[in-house]
Amino acid sequence: MALLKVDVVSTERAIFSGEARFVEVPGSAGELGVLPGHTPLLTSIRPGTVRIEAGDGAETFLYIAGGFVEIQPDRVTILADTAMRADSLDEARAERAREEAAALLEDQHGDIDYAKAQAELAEAVAQLQAIRRLKKHKDAR
Repeated sequence: MALLKVDVVSTERAIFSGEARFVEVPGSAGELGVLPGHTPLLTSIRPGTVRIEAGDGAETFLYIAGGFVEIQPDRVTILADTAMRADSLDEARAERAREEAAALLEDQHGDIDYAKAQAELAEAVAQLQAIRRLKKHKDAR
């Protein structure tokens, strides 16, 4: 069975390096499913969950917050602004961040940066989705 070489790095460190038979990435225009032999592609990515399925079927879930993915027929390289293992996310903290960003957007008074508040809201929502997805996967076992 053909496998892909997968590397996920953030601005701080390498998060994942290994082989996979399938990789799912949150592309800027929608979810990307990558199998060995995929057509070369370079695209931006949005905050969300990366799912890496190893050759033995084991799955790894990572949370990423933007960046780029380069896909080659035998390799996937994700250069993320922020990346971490989904199981290290703090659900309470992500929920507080979501609430704070939503409150900022609702406040029509004061000098706020709406683009920044929207980005913070999107990132918090993506973290919560990653946490829920990981929990669902663990419960299915």
